[in-house]
Amino acid sequence: MNIEFAYLLGPITGGIIGYLTNWLAIKMMFRPHQPKYLFGLKIPFTPGLIPKERGRIAEAVSNSISENLMNKEVLEKNLLSEDMFTKIGIEYDTFVARQKVNGETLRAFLSHFISSQALEKIQSDASGELASQIHSRLADSNLGNMLAHAAVEHAISNMENSLLGFAFNAEQFLILLQEPAEHLLSKHINQIISNNSEEIVANLIGQESDKLLDTSVCDLLRGHDEQLNQLRAILLGVYRQVISIHLPKILSTIDISHIIRDRINELDIEEGERIILEVMDKELRAIVWLGALLGCVIGTINILL
Repeated sequence: MNIEFAYLLGPITGGIIGYLTNWLAIKMMFRPHQPKYLFGLKIPFTPGLIPKERGRIAEAVSNSISENLMNKEVLEKNLLSEDMFTKIGIEYDTFVARQKVNGETLRAFLSHFISSQALEKIQSDASGELASQIHSRLADSNLGNMLAHAAVEHAISNMENSLLGFAFNAEQFLILLQEPAEHLLSKHINQIISNNSEEIVANLIGQESDKLLDTSVCDLLRGHDEQLNQLRAILLGVYRQVISIHLPKILSTIDISHIIRDRINELDIEEGERIILEVMDKELRAIVWLGALLGCVIGTINILL
């Protein structure tokens, strides 16, 4: 029995030592978080490897990510791949399909993305700006003159064809009246346009925009499949253009390595330890048990030798 125990003692001891040394080595990667001192002298291997070398590790990781994972070529390859375009197209089709049966009003739909106050302000500002633009165009146009000319022409034509025109042979008389009548009428029309058109147009735009916002989303989309398909193509085209043209500009203005380096350096040591252990828990446990296995093997070899 003692001989059997002696044969087992070596592998068991080796396994325990291998397990504990690997477990301790992993712990010493993170702990202690701060340097420890004894009689004013810093204890070796404190702080742990990762806290001690955090700056160098942050620099190496940030450079590796920015050069190999977040560079222009890699991002373009993934963002402009056929798989990505397929995913965007599927997302668009799914979204449109949902909206085709969406019975809520456009106002309610937009409220999911912006507040009612913001929507009212956008509506008011857009209506006011559009009304101002239309008013300015109307005031600068010859609309008053054109309307006056058409109205006088119509009146003269009616009078010439009436019994009064035949009875008095008023053609020459009406021709003489045409110019002053047009001048007077165009003056009044232009004055009305100048004084009232902006308010009138703003009210009309406000009414139409309210009507639009109170229309259900499904009603707005009904019968517009061709336009929706065109919008899909436009969306994909804009996406391709943004990535192709603007991605290099975006990357040139963003120092990705600097952002990653600062984020790692700002990360709390305990939080970083928790993240690494969660990600590599299986692998680290395997290392610990591998140490136990190697210890058993070495203990067995020592007995055999």
